Amino acid sequence: MTMTKKIGVILANLGTPDAPTPTAVSRYLWSFLTDPRVVDVPRWKWWPLLKFLILPPRSKRVAKNYQAIWTEQGSPLLAITIQQQKALQAYLSAKNINAQVEIAMTYGNPSMQSAVDALVENQVDKIIVFPLYPQYSSTTTGALFDAFANALKHTRNIPPFEFIHSYHLDKHYIDALAQSIKVRLKPDEFLLFSYHGIPLRYENQGDYYRQHCKETTIAVVDKLGLTENQWGMTFQSRFGREEWLQPYTDEFLISASEQGIRKIAVVCPGFSVDCLETIEEIDEENRENFLHNGGETYQYIPALNAEQTHIEMMGHLILQKLRGCTG
Repeated sequence: MTMTKKIGVILANLGTPDAPTPTAVSRYLWSFLTDPRVVDVPRWKWWPLLKFLILPPRSKRVAKNYQAIWTEQGSPLLAITIQQQKALQAYLSAKNINAQVEIAMTYGNPSMQSAVDALVENQVDKIIVFPLYPQYSSTTTGALFDAFANALKHTRNIPPFEFIHSYHLDKHYIDALAQSIKVRLKPDEFLLFSYHGIPLRYENQGDYYRQHCKETTIAVVDKLGLTENQWGMTFQSRFGREEWLQPYTDEFLISASEQGIRKIAVVCPGFSVDCLETIEEIDEENRENFLHNGGETYQYIPALNAEQTHIEMMGHLILQKLRGCTG
């Protein structure tokens, strides 16, 4: 495909604090946890609780966790997303696509506003927004769409755009995920698919995230040829007291040995980039949960990150959106 028109691509993720300090983490969490897509408690009731009771201790605790995983390039999420950006830019250039790839975060920096402004300023002919969430949820993809729309509020010359809603069953995504697991999974290991959770109430209000997670899991299981007693699916990272999607990852791993599961591999297909929730929560905290409760071996299978199969999958999805935009 040869293209003369200029395409803008926005690789978009949740976000990260600017520094591993309580102040930076508090600022980031405030932006994240005051989004009604994420926490829909009335503002008058939620904001005082968040500001005075929740954020002060939580920011200090989370900052310590970030300090343990911080790199010279910043947070792992940002550092790896930059790798993805460079690799995708190179992939599209090799396909003779005149593209400009930008990074945007729903919360924090680089902001969605900065990405949109850069593309509009360079007069791209079309924008493709690529949420790095394979499975749709109103709390992630929905919130990201809000951020994109808000970034265009004061722009009169809005370019045509495409928004990738989800790709949880895309062939190239399933193939890349299955291949990544296949080369790491040992024959005697139980495979646990752990997805980020959402409140059960959100599902009852129409969020179909769990269904997307199930469909991804079944597609990968079928690709790997696993039997029903060789795998499981759970949800991690719950917050607050209300019920979230179950079963919970931490509770499953604590009791896994009682079910005869002594060797386990955990993969998190909902994460396109390794971050605090995978590195600290899954690879460290939940490793301890399993090994200290009768487990023998535990491995975390990394996110697809900047693996070539992942970049090619992104490229295929973008090329699909570019049909009819050549010349």
